[in-house]
Order: sequence, then structure tokens, then C-alpha cells
Amino acid sequence: MNTDLLFLIDTAYDRVSWHGTNLRGSIRGLTPAQAARRPAPNRHNIWELVVHAAYWKYVAWRRLTNAKRGAFPLQGSNWMTRPHEVSVKAWRADVALLDEMHKKLRAAVADLRPSHLRKTSKGSRVTTLGLVTGIAAHDLYHAGQIQLIKKLVGRFGR
Repeated sequence: MNTDLLFLIDTAYDRVSWHGTNLRGSIRGLTPAQAARRPAPNRHNIWELVVHAAYWKYVAWRRLTNAKRGAFPLQGSNWMTRPHEVSVKAWRADVALLDEMHKKLRAAVADLRPSHLRKTSKGSRVTTLGLVTGIAAHDLYHAGQIQLIKKLVGRFGR
């Protein structure tokens, strides 16, 4: 088991860490209306960032497991317009998708052999180690982005 890599992706996602808010913490307590609010016209909202992060966790999982494309539960890739419906049910479903993709990714990382960390996936120039550390960085990048959006949107009311 790759305890160091699991520590890295977990602290970036949902475990207590010294650096501040992680991805899951950045969306804690948000209402669907807050998650759907755009900081400016033609800018991504928090809801879209959540689905985007879920999608890239899926991509990393797929590369680690050599799974075929097409298993992501939502239509589209990378950036998907959200929400289709501003409701607690829809928001919770997309947050649950993020959690599910993290669990799948975590399981794949736990199964990695140390000898595979310096190898690249078929068709990729990124090593397995680079992929795993990159997905942790991706979570933290978007956690910071969400924190900024919350502050910006908060200035204009809820």
C-alpha cells in the first residue's frame, strides 16, 4: 500500500492538513444556490468545479487501472455546465459523484506497486507518480479557487 501517496491525495481532498482548506472542505455547508452562483458572466461556478474535479479523478483512475473510456456517469468531459436543476438533490448527487470518484481513485492508488511509480501509462508522457501527485495538486488548486469564489460571491449577497 502506498501510504505516502494516499496521505497526499487524502489531505488534498478531505483529511485535516496544515495547508488549510482542502477540496471537500471548500464546499462544506454550501447551498445549491451558492454552488450555482457564477462569480461573473461566462465564468465557472463552484458546482462546475466540483464536477470538473470528479471528472479528472475519473480520468486519473482510468489511467491507473487501464479502464476503457466511457465509464464516467455524466455526459461530457472536462467542463460540464452545471446545474441543470438547482436543488438539494441535484447538488448532493454531484457531491456524491465527487466522493465516489475519489474512493475509486484512492483504491487504485492503494493497489499501486512501487515499481510502477516511474512508469508512464500507455499514450501518456506523465509517470504514475506524476499523475497521482498531479491529481492532489489539482484538488488543492480548485479548493483555493472555490475559496476565492465564495469570498467574491459573498460580497454580492447570497
